[in-house]
Amino acid sequence: MKHKVDVTAFNKNAWNKEVEKGNEWTIPVSPEEIAEARLGNFKILLTPTKPVPSTWFPPLKDCRVLCLASGGSQQGPFLAAAGAKVTVFDNSPRQLDQDKLVAARENLDITTMEGDMVDLSAFADFSFNFIVHPISNCFIPDVLPVWKEAFRVLHPGGTMISGFCNPILDSFDQELYDQGIFQVRYALPYSDLTCLTEEERTSRFGPDEPLEFGHTLQDQIGGQLDAGLYIIGFYEDVWETEKISEYISILSLPER
Repeated sequence: MKHKVDVTAFNKNAWNKEVEKGNEWTIPVSPEEIAEARLGNFKILLTPTKPVPSTWFPPLKDCRVLCLASGGSQQGPFLAAAGAKVTVFDNSPRQLDQDKLVAARENLDITTMEGDMVDLSAFADFSFNFIVHPISNCFIPDVLPVWKEAFRVLHPGGTMISGFCNPILDSFDQELYDQGIFQVRYALPYSDLTCLTEEERTSRFGPDEPLEFGHTLQDQIGGQLDAGLYIIGFYEDVWETEKISEYISILSLPER
């Protein structure tokens, strides 16, 4: 894409449209699922298929939770139903509408705020005990500010859980990849804006698909350590629609 793009504005509009399309990450949880969550029976996903281990959660009663770039009623309502005081922070108003819908329907303690995940200036230092950050930083060019801001607003001794894609997913020639041929074409970090022409991106994904970016492990993991977080757990997941999943996985980490 040769022209300058406001990534935040573009992806806001793109994710608003994903809600209209019924993207799986935008579908509100059901009343039955919330009823179970009130009893402590729930699972949340940071990555496509494997639930977060229950041992990664702090005590949720009155816990101050930030669901960071996780609108769409996928995580926040479960945590609120379990007793947490939840703030959902997301760039897409339509994604936030899904959380508002469930909060009103189920009388849950959820605050929704629109904003860019790299800028948490709306929150004071040490505002939250628990941060939930699913796979979403693939939609921003620079992930390092996310870790720095998350550490700033996280209370000392608090926990953050995050999910992200193995960056090798962004390295392959996409046409060959669709044929099951894994030929490296792109260097990391990857960007839809610089690695593809606008014609290539539109032809492959359509004009309204969110812009994506692939970050190095140095930025994804090393960036968290540099921000002051400590990694205390790790697991891998698979993305069943990705051909490479037979060989590599998606990554999830809890930090303190």
